[in-house]
Amino acid sequence: YPSEFLMQKITEDNQIPVHLHVSVSLQYVAGLKGNALVEFFHGNIAEVENEELRHLMWSSVLFYKTPNVEVMACVLLSTKALYFLLDDSFIHADEHQSDFWNKENSDCENNSFYLSCCFVLKLNDLQSVNVGLFDQYFRITGHSADQIVTCLTRDSYNTHTFIQQLMAVLSLLARTPSPEPVDKDFYSEFGSKNTGKMENYELIHSSRVKFIYPNEEEIEDLAFLVAEKMDGLTNLQSLNILLYVLAFQVHHVEGSAQNTSLLQPKTLILTSSDLFLFDEDYISYPLPEFAKEPPKRDKYQLADGRRIRDLDRVLMGYQTYPQALTFVFDDVQNQDLMQNLTLDHFGE
Repeated sequence: YPSEFLMQKITEDNQIPVHLHVSVSLQYVAGLKGNALVEFFHGNIAEVENEELRHLMWSSVLFYKTPNVEVMACVLLSTKALYFLLDDSFIHADEHQSDFWNKENSDCENNSFYLSCCFVLKLNDLQSVNVGLFDQYFRITGHSADQIVTCLTRDSYNTHTFIQQLMAVLSLLARTPSPEPVDKDFYSEFGSKNTGKMENYELIHSSRVKFIYPNEEEIEDLAFLVAEKMDGLTNLQSLNILLYVLAFQVHHVEGSAQNTSLLQPKTLILTSSDLFLFDEDYISYPLPEFAKEPPKRDKYQLADGRRIRDLDRVLMGYQTYPQALTFVFDDVQNQDLMQNLTLDHFGE
């Protein structure tokens, strides 16, 4: 340790997404390569001397205690814990989290000293991993509300790679065997499910960590919700969700010194007849076991919806991934033009 392959892989993965801005401290981390990166991990982050760095990933993250603040993080997976190296700006982003972070060192007089806060989740505290629809994000759950984090990778490949690496590291943990029998009999396996609702696909790892994947019912629920937003014009049976993707809606900030763009996280859903943008709650659902009340907002809140037939043109940028798309719609909203002309022409 570390092997040449691991050094090369971690160096390749150590790249901040070009469309997201981070603090100087995280830019410093992103500039480290190979051995320097491993030494930085052991000298500044690792809590135990004999732990090994196994995987590195840059991702936006959400915390259960601060569901409205999405922050960029360098996620480091070792053989002992998960480390989330965060922007220092996150500490000051929300006044409600003063009890969440220890802020005694957050005000530094020396400008040449850059501070990052690091959130640590020990693998022994890990209870479950919920994978989001189409592997666009995943939620890691520990024993308490402080230990719930969602990684918004917006990339199925990054999600898949991380889950694989996490499973491999969990296999190294020595945990006491579960008291319940491993081989359940037929009646206990299928007899207790009298709710009528199909459970999500669960894979219980040898370390007793649950990996929970969405089932077909989640897509059906989403299709039903989308059909409701379409004012019942579409038959639910004929409604197909063609695309579900976590994206950003771009808002240009006018009057600023630089031509800056504000990126607002949105869930884009494309059906055979409409294009929708939703504000989605990625952190509160499914409800953790210790939650005493439902979340304050619904999982999906409609932000915008347009008919495909009103789409005039699609403009594509020439930059590399992530691609910028501009959808230009006709001004005629929710009205059929020919129907109006006919009514006007033939009177009442």
